[in-house]
Amino acid sequence: MALLALSLNGPAKFFNWGFISVSIPNLIMIGCIFVLFILALVIPFPTHKEDGK
Repeated sequence: MALLALSLNGPAKFFNWGFISVSIPNLIMIGCIFVLFILALVIPFPTHKEDGK
């Protein structure tokens, strides 16, 4: 709940690495998307089990 109280009125902070400049909120979103992608590769899809046919 404490994260909901953050003020978003100010300018975003940026992460600079050489010629790459990414805002911190975008970097967090990229990280979340990457984690979801890895989970989609690792977690198996549900399958139907055969009844011993």
